[in-house]
This record gives sequence, structure tokens and C-alpha cells, in this order.
Amino acid sequence: MAPASTSHRQTHNLLLISKLLSLRDTASPLTLVLDSLEQPATPLTKEYIRRAKLSRTHVTLLAFETLKPPEGVDAFIPARRKSPLEILKAVGAAYQNVSSNSPTRRRLILIDAINPLLRSKKNDPQFHISQFLSSFLIPSNPTAPKVEVSLVVNFHQDVPSPPALSPYAPSPLSMLTYLATTIITLHSFSHILAQKAARDRSLAAPVFGLDEEQDGVLLGRLDKPSGHDSAEGIVLELEHRRKSGRGVLEWYFLPPASRYSPQYVKEIVTLLDDHPLYRPPQQPDADAGEEEPESTFELRLTERQRREREGVVLPYFDAQQGDGPGEGGRILYDMGEEDDFDEEEDEI
Repeated sequence: MAPASTSHRQTHNLLLISKLLSLRDTASPLTLVLDSLEQPATPLTKEYIRRAKLSRTHVTLLAFETLKPPEGVDAFIPARRKSPLEILKAVGAAYQNVSSNSPTRRRLILIDAINPLLRSKKNDPQFHISQFLSSFLIPSNPTAPKVEVSLVVNFHQDVPSPPALSPYAPSPLSMLTYLATTIITLHSFSHILAQKAARDRSLAAPVFGLDEEQDGVLLGRLDKPSGHDSAEGIVLELEHRRKSGRGVLEWYFLPPASRYSPQYVKEIVTLLDDHPLYRPPQQPDADAGEEEPESTFELRLTERQRREREGVVLPYFDAQQGDGPGEGGRILYDMGEEDDFDEEEDEI
């Protein structure tokens, strides 16, 4: 890839991830986060909350698994053992209780895990996940002030999906991936480094956790490689769908929260390709332009051979030194004894 194209890709994709995580211009109304036991979504959720507080966005956490409200959450709604209708009423009431003295027109709704809702026995037989999620984005009262709502839904990939009500109905995960405008798949940075190291040696990439298919193994064990003391953070595999229908695929690196303060305003997410542990910087070779192919012969000239080569007079060099007109292309040739001169041919 050309350097100009690489620079354009880096600039564009970094601006994209900054806009998505900071919830600017409602770039993604519905974001689906796919996590696993190997890499939970907790660091990414905290980053969403941190950026929302910097932009003064109202944060509502719909908790199916979280027991205590995290720092920075404005409304904490326990959703265990509640029907979808009860959840919708609680989410609507939480925003109505916001003080009218400091109204906010931006809202972030986080669902820490959608899996319990999909398997809940209190769901109506006519329950559809698409209608449930759209109820958060479409205001029930058309006369109410417009609020920019962004919905972030977390889905555990390791939890078995409930059976479909109909053999012709799509699975819940297929429906969620179809509805989402942005899909973020989380990976462990240590696992990504181990897989890349195996591919660089033309070996099969290792698998971890449930993918190992070993009895009793839930979390894969990975020893810290030597020299990778700072191999911390998470990897984001992003798939963003634009309004035009075109998609953007990119891999990012999110550093751990201990490396920056909660009030840090500069962008901290970088491209995975730019991380020094994933792709170490190559040292420029000063003699790269003078490299010659390897051979058993000596292809270089000594200083003496170079001087002798410069002193050689090329054939017909004297003919190029003509002074008069038409002398520049004259050929000088001395006949030898072995030359056979044909007078008739010369006359023709």
C-alpha cells in the first residue's frame, strides 16, 4: 500500500473510532459488543462511561449482571426478573427524573448483557428483540423534545443461545448483527500476539478457552512472553456500517485505564498495526540502496579496475570528434591484410 493511502487510512479510521466511542453525531444508534470469557467487555464499558461524562451525556445502565452501579452512571436499573415492558417503563422514568435546570439532549443506554433477556421465561410469546431495542431509540411521545439516544448492547459469545421459536426464524445473534450499525468484537491482546507470532513462523495459530475443546477448560492459559511486559489492554475488531451501505473493517488497540486519567481528553485508541509489540518498527538500513545480489563471484570493482575502465577509449570514438560539416558520422576503418576488397561491389 502506498504511504499516502496508509496515512489516509490511519487518519480516517482513528477519527471514526473517536466519533463512535464519544457518541458524536449519533454515528451509531445501535452498537453490538461481542465479548467472551477470555476478554470481557468491562474495560470498553468503562471507556464508554468515561467519555460520556466528558461530553455531559446522560448514562443509563440496564444491569442484568452488574450488582453495583459503576462510577459515572446517572441511572442504574436492575433488570433481573423483570419483563420487557417493565424494563421499558423503568428506562423511560429514569430519564424523566433528570433535573430540568440542566437538561441534556444526549443519552447513552448500556445493556451489560442481553443474554439473560433472551432466555427469560417472563417474555411474552410475541416478544421480538428488534421491537424491544427500537423502543429505546424511537420516542414514545412525539411532542417531547428530541433526544439523541445511543444504545450499546453486550452479547456473551460463550453463552449458548436459546432455541428459536421457529425453524425458519433467525437466531438472536443473527438478528442482533443484522440490526446493529456497529459491531465490536473484543480480543485479548496477549492472545493476538501469540497468534501473530505463530503465523510469522508459519505455524498453526493457537486457540484458547472453549475453542480448545478440552474437558474442564474455560479459560486458556497463556504465559507472558519474554520482553512483552507491557502486553496489556484489549483489541477491538470493528465493523462499522455507513448509511451509504459501505462497511469499514479495522483493528484497534485500547490501552488499560491505568495509563491515563479519567479527565484525559486526547485520543488514546490506536490502530493495532501501529502498536510496537504487534509490528515492531524496522530499523532503516543505510546501505539498503547499495545491496547487490549474493553470488560466488566478485561483482565489485577495485579502485584500480575502476580507473582502467574509465581510461578505455570506446570504438569509433574518434569519429565523434569531427570538426567540419558532415564529419560527425564518419566511420574510420583501416583495412587489414585479411580483408577482401571487391572493386565492383564498391562501385555499386
